[in-house]
Amino acid sequence: MSLSEAEVQSARGAWEKIYVDAEDNGTAVLVRMFTEHPDTKSYFPHFKGMDSAEEMKQSDQVRGHGKKVFGAINDMVQHLDNSEAFLGIVTPLGKKHATQLKIDPKNFRIICDIILQLMEEKFGGDCKASFEKVTNEICTHLNNIYKEEGW
Repeated sequence: MSLSEAEVQSARGAWEKIYVDAEDNGTAVLVRMFTEHPDTKSYFPHFKGMDSAEEMKQSDQVRGHGKKVFGAINDMVQHLDNSEAFLGIVTPLGKKHATQLKIDPKNFRIICDIILQLMEEKFGGDCKASFEKVTNEICTHLNNIYKEEGW
């Protein structure tokens, strides 16, 4: 992990701001991903019939998955200062998405970029800047796992 202690603390502070409302913010991220990148919905057969952003926002399934995504990122953020624990979270997540779910790894960058956009919109550029290195770490590790799995 290439984050200094100050960067870890700054990233955690930024994440706490958005994570305090994990379900709504996680939902907002997924809705934006599905509307701006409609091809991403193809990985979620139970979301395919939802065409409007409003319908997605009200869906218990979308809300639940948004909260799940934010929960996984929160687990990673809590272990930014412990590479072994961080990888213990990222590795099985990456393997499952690569081998079982067969999710294109480009989608991780999409979702991370949307999280950063939401952070900037809600809390400003400093918040986004504090968390950008974390999203880069997450995406780098996930891409490495995908390569190990033959993608």
